[in-house]
Parts: sequence; structure tokens; C-alpha cells
Amino acid sequence: MRQLKKEGLQLVDPHQRRRISFEVMPFQVPTAMATEDYCLVLFTEISPALPLVNPPEPSSAATPPSSEEITRLQQELTTTRQYLQAIIEEQEATNQDLKVANEEILSSNEELQSTNEELQTAKEEIQATNEELNTINEELHNRNLELHLVNNDLQNLLTGVNIPVLILGSDLRIRRFTPMAEKLFNLISTDVGRPFKDIRANIDLPNLEALIAEMIDTLSIQEQELQDESGHWYLLRIRPYKTTENRIEGAVIVLVDIDDSKQSLRLLAAARDYAEAIVETVRHPLIVLDGDFRIQTTNQAFYKLFKLLPQEVENQLLFELGEGEWEIPQLRSLLEDILPHNTHFEDFEVHHGFEQIGTKTLLLNACQVVNAGDLILLAIEDVTER
Repeated sequence: MRQLKKEGLQLVDPHQRRRISFEVMPFQVPTAMATEDYCLVLFTEISPALPLVNPPEPSSAATPPSSEEITRLQQELTTTRQYLQAIIEEQEATNQDLKVANEEILSSNEELQSTNEELQTAKEEIQATNEELNTINEELHNRNLELHLVNNDLQNLLTGVNIPVLILGSDLRIRRFTPMAEKLFNLISTDVGRPFKDIRANIDLPNLEALIAEMIDTLSIQEQELQDESGHWYLLRIRPYKTTENRIEGAVIVLVDIDDSKQSLRLLAAARDYAEAIVETVRHPLIVLDGDFRIQTTNQAFYKLFKLLPQEVENQLLFELGEGEWEIPQLRSLLEDILPHNTHFEDFEVHHGFEQIGTKTLLLNACQVVNAGDLILLAIEDVTER
């Protein structure tokens, strides 16, 4: 489209006439999607309207215009041109402003499109993040359930264990304990988290920190026998508290009740002392053998008869004693039957030569020691002088 201009047109109606001109100026208006084309039509009145009063009959010869009229028409034409020029310049300025505004709108549209794309990308990222968070939340929920079950299992295990167990952290603060440990260590449920050294236990643990430090340094179980205030015996056993990453982050203290075994050992020692005292009073030589026929103990009568020292006899094999002087086949056969078949023999006579005391005639009696496991009691009587 191009600009169109017409001048000197005469507009006549039944009552008046006027001289006008018009100009058609195309322009474009930008929209959000595209630009639309428009036309601006400007009408300009060149001279004032003149009334029509009984117009004369047209004649064959036209009257030439006067100089005044020509001058007036030229002035009107000049004025009209100046007016039109001003309108054109104003229109051009408006078009320029519209062009700038259009460019700004296009730029804004591009920025808006870019922003929309960024928002879409951000929306997708947020959606992906939400999915990851949902997955993490589900995993955390499952972990919490597992942790809850583990805590329940641990609580039931600690409650069901009939042994004093105390768990300390690396800072020697109380972490967990069994009901049996409450009484022995004088603990209550609110003591969890407190330093163990602040607890007045019912059992003396004077070197606990040193034992824990040695356990951490050597990675070995530390044990110590001790008594409570009533004299009851316990075996203190300290193990390292290890994490799943195999790191040591504390200690597990267990007290094993060994009072019965201590009493048994005491009674056994007393019985042994009593038996040894009786054996020592027996005038005949006596030997106690284990299942391998190794000498466990003898009495003074044996050392006196065979002129031997304790270090030459104790823990030695009977058949290797004195360079094999007790290697008597029939005696070996009789001794080998005692433990498997619970047999015994009496007055088995041996006439044999011995390095230290010469030839002797001996009567041997042997049987299994009652309630003593795989032990054999061999009694010897010297009947050489008979």
C-alpha cells in the first residue's frame, strides 16, 4: 500500500459548495500475534463554503477568474499544503513511535516466551525433585519402620536377657542396660546419657576406664573377677562395641555370675586338699593317671620307695618313667581296659627290676576314680620281703 493525495476537489450540495482535498495514508498496528493494516483518510477544506444563490444559466463562454481569486486560491493552497505537511510529519512521528512500541512489544513477547520456557523447565525440575523427594520420603518411612522394629527387637532382647549387660559409648556415657544391670549397677531409666563414673554401683569397678582403654588398644576382650557388696562373685567381661562400619564406638560390659563355680572350686580345692592329706598319710605308694597314662600326682610313699624326685615324675608317662622300666605288657593291657570298660584289678603281682632300687616284687591294685572323669588310681604294695 502507498500514500494517495488529491487536491482541488469541489464538493457541491443543493445549498452550498466547498473546495476540499483529501489524503489517504496507510499504517500498521502491531498486535500480539501479527500486524494489522489500516488507512487514515484526511479531508481538508481549502475555502469556506459558498451558498448557491440562483446560479446563472451556463453560458457558452466561461468567465476567467480574477487575480484576487487566484491569489486567494494560491494562499489557501499553500496553507493547505503546510497543514498537510504538518499532519504528515506528525503521522510519521506517530508511525515511528508505533514502530518502536511494536519492537518493544515483540521484544517483550520474546522475553515472555523465554520466561515461559524457563518456567516450564523449572516446573519439570520441580516435578522431578518432588518425585525424588517422594522416593526419599518413602525410603525414610521404610527405614523408620525398620528402625522401629530393630528398637523393639533390641528392647525385648535386653529385657529378656537374664544377664547384667551395660553398653557405654566412647565417652563412657550410659547408652543401654538390661533389667539385671539396673540392680547390680544401681541404675534407673533416666541414667541413660549420664557418665558412668557418676553412678554409685553396687559392685566395685576400680580400674574400669583402664580396662576399656586396653580393650580399645588391643581389640581384645578384657576379663576380671570381682565381688559385689554381698561377696557374690562375678566375671567382668568387656567387649568392644563395633558399628556396621567396624568402628569401635564404646564398650559392652557383661557380668557373668560365677559364684557357683567359685564355690565349687573352693569346695573342690578343699576336697582335694583333704584327699591329698589322706593320700599323704597312706603308707603305700599311690599314683593318679589320666586317660593317656600320664602321671597327675603321687604321694610321698611313692617317691620314697622308688627314690625319685617330683620333677622326675609329675606329668610324665607311666610307661616312659625310668627309661621304660614300667613298660610291662600285661600291666598295660590291664590299665587300658579300666576306663573303656569300667574294670579294675587287684593284687596283680609284678616281679621286676628297677634302676634305682633293684628287683622288687609288687602287688598292684587299680580302679577308676569315682566322679573324677578319666582318672585311674594305681596303688602299689611292696611285698619283696615276704
